[in-house]
Amino acid sequence: MQCTSTIRRTRRYAAGAATAAIVVCMTFPAALLRAQEKTAPNAQQSTVQGMWSYGNMRRSVQEKTEGAKDQTPGLLSRVGIQQNLNGQLPLDVTFTNSTGEQVKLGEYFGKRPAILALVYYRCPMLCSEELEGLTSALKMVNFVPGKDFDIVVVSFDPTEGPALAAERKAHYLKLYGHPETADGWHFLTGTQPNIDALTQAVGFHYVKLKVPGTNLTQYAHASSIQIVTPEGKLAQYYMGVEYSPKDMLLGLDEASSNKIGSPVDNILTYCYHYDPTTNTHSLVVARVVQLGALLTLVVLGGFMAMMLRRDFRQAHQAETEKKVNG
Repeated sequence: MQCTSTIRRTRRYAAGAATAAIVVCMTFPAALLRAQEKTAPNAQQSTVQGMWSYGNMRRSVQEKTEGAKDQTPGLLSRVGIQQNLNGQLPLDVTFTNSTGEQVKLGEYFGKRPAILALVYYRCPMLCSEELEGLTSALKMVNFVPGKDFDIVVVSFDPTEGPALAAERKAHYLKLYGHPETADGWHFLTGTQPNIDALTQAVGFHYVKLKVPGTNLTQYAHASSIQIVTPEGKLAQYYMGVEYSPKDMLLGLDEASSNKIGSPVDNILTYCYHYDPTTNTHSLVVARVVQLGALLTLVVLGGFMAMMLRRDFRQAHQAETEKKVNG
């Protein structure tokens, strides 16, 4: 009987904990949605004083709410990644490398596949996470930059120059930990027409934003890297800022044979801004969502463990007393 009672109590505790977890999981996303809705109507006119990363919103959801009142900011309808698989890169356009030399994009193709990343070097959050995610994944890939493939990073900010490109190259090469592969890392800058030619070919759509009262320019953009064949054709897209080494290895191997991959889900991570004068945030850091989920699991697991331990202790104590009294 005591054991049965213990089980019943445990079930009640589990039911209560599960209910609490459900409430948290339902309330937290709703709060995020309300925060987004508050600033959606005036998102395009918002001043930009801060930077937040908005992550893991499926494009299908964005398209359903696009244009609707009090929904995803209209600005984001012009930001995204269109997967132009088998599309040809403009190999004849000219960029400036990290040493100040003029080079054609085609110089990095013809022999081996490449990983292409479109970023801007002054980006305070998302671009750094993208390149750090790429670098971390490459540490676990057996292929060698400069021998088996190349890494081509191109800034879509025409105001950035070779000095900044050289600084970023040195940083990520150091993070990678193999300075002997420097010839396989290419950080480029360019003029607006050539940037436009490349971003349009890739299907990379972004919006330029001016910071009021300053000469600074920032961008609303999404994050992805592209695997490109030796012929300069887009073979695979990887969305977000964290990449599977296994997928990357497979993508490079297939691209080396000029094989074109399949479209992937547009789970986009955006780089966007907010207006602190309204005291509301249009977009929030995806990490907060991940932290909230992790915290919920930890609290739920700890609660369950504590209740189970107490119930079994009481049951054991009751049995001991029964034996003593018997």
